[in-house]
Amino acid sequence: MSVKKYVTDASMYTWAILRIALGYVFLWSFLDKLFGLGFATCKARATGLVDVGCSSAWINGGSPTEGFLGNAVTGPFADFYHNLAGQAWVDWLFMLGLLVAGVGLLLGTWIRFASLVGIVMMLLMWSALLWPANVPGVDEHIIYALILFGVALTSDHQAWSLNSWWAKTKLAKALPFLK
Repeated sequence: MSVKKYVTDASMYTWAILRIALGYVFLWSFLDKLFGLGFATCKARATGLVDVGCSSAWINGGSPTEGFLGNAVTGPFADFYHNLAGQAWVDWLFMLGLLVAGVGLLLGTWIRFASLVGIVMMLLMWSALLWPANVPGVDEHIIYALILFGVALTSDHQAWSLNSWWAKTKLAKALPFLK
């Protein structure tokens, strides 16, 4: 059976809105960690004051993974994640993942690949926070991963997407996993 049978006009727009919203979440996280824009990065916990471009910004030598992996991680994998905190290769993979997922989902270009990257990142973050505080086994990371799975399944039928143009490019033809 074709997925097209189950993709209505309303669902095309619904999946597009979800895709774009999650793309924004990923891209904003990338930009905030890169430049220290004062949301998750460079915001004083006690006062809420923002120091844009503080020393925690990646561009200023900060580590985008050190705060979360070094302090916020809980559960059975805490030691594993604590050991990864602040390592350069982890920082690069994390930031590349945020960028790839953010740009791909926002533009609607390499939707399946961006969704897969996003799913892997969400499952890793979920496993870093075991066990969720409110609902056993499920938190926002699982919900995001499920939405990304739906976005990937409907990638050929997305509204507001550059996917049809992208699929015709030489790069997408040379690397089919980027379609």
